[in-house]
Amino acid sequence: MNQPDPMTIHHLALNQDHGCFATGTETGFRVYLSDPYKPIMRRDFDRNPRGGTQLVSMLFRSNIICLVNSGPHQSNKVMIWDDHENRYLGELSFRSEVKNVRLRRDRIVVVLNQKVYVYNFTDLKLVDQIETVVNPTGLCDVSQNAGPMVMACPGLLKGQVRVEDYGTKKSKYITAHASRIASIAMTLDGRFVATASSKGTLIRVFNTMDGSLLQEMRRGAERAEIYSLAFSSNAQWLAASSDKGTVHVFGLKVDSGSPGTSKLHSAPEPKLSSKNSSAISSFRFIRGVFPKYFSSEWSMAQFRLPESVQYLVGFGRQNNTIVIVGLDGSYYKCEFDPMNGGQMHQLEHYNFLKPEEPF
Repeated sequence: MNQPDPMTIHHLALNQDHGCFATGTETGFRVYLSDPYKPIMRRDFDRNPRGGTQLVSMLFRSNIICLVNSGPHQSNKVMIWDDHENRYLGELSFRSEVKNVRLRRDRIVVVLNQKVYVYNFTDLKLVDQIETVVNPTGLCDVSQNAGPMVMACPGLLKGQVRVEDYGTKKSKYITAHASRIASIAMTLDGRFVATASSKGTLIRVFNTMDGSLLQEMRRGAERAEIYSLAFSSNAQWLAASSDKGTVHVFGLKVDSGSPGTSKLHSAPEPKLSSKNSSAISSFRFIRGVFPKYFSSEWSMAQFRLPESVQYLVGFGRQNNTIVIVGLDGSYYKCEFDPMNGGQMHQLEHYNFLKPEEPF
């Protein structure tokens, strides 16, 4: 009988502040610091079911980790692991496969194919349940700052995003795209949500309080699958990765200064140089004459990677840096120029699947 390969990755996820990332493997899970890069935890379970760990969700850098295992009657259970006590604290069971788990310090959000369940963290009491359109990749994001949770997930219609504000107890439905939603990301305070569709050419940022469109950015002209979207902690930048192999960073123009505001602000605008000709379309001075394609806001910084590998992107601890992790085991840390943009500078590169990596 073949032994499971602990190097095989089933799942890859960044934590809430991008400071760590975790992998689900054939035998258990691993956790790494993102910036600076460092392997910090490896757990292999003797009785891990065949198929390994298919989903890992961290709660910042705490000892609590939610796991979903593969195998018969396992993929419909969320197991709550306490790494300090080295045991499971509890489990949540469902009638269908768990697609995603999002954590806050006070809530566990479990995403199924057409439903989202919200639980109290302390007693696992069900707080809310929401129906969604078919959601095979488990799209959902939640706010992380203190105060009532704000959650974004697909609505009941194609291209629609539902924003649930548990402070005001109000729901907001945003018609974000004409095609199905492919990626959702929210700022830590829950005031802004970014979306991309299955077409993958446009990324839009909305105000979660009133559903208004704040900014529209163009990733490219060709269709692409958006793998991840991520806001910087100060909501000044938005990063995106796709199957085209390029990670993009866009400058945001939303006012992230005070609650309740969402007006445009004068963020540093990248210069149109020969090395950054894609930053903002040079045709925008004749808006209304050319198609909308020419007046779109383009990324101000880019980093090229191999195509068709699934990469996740987040922001580093230092200003103007990003971290990129891939299902092929690659880790990159890059720096971008906030004024001149252009190609990012690679600072670090590791293969986190190396068997000799010490934990």
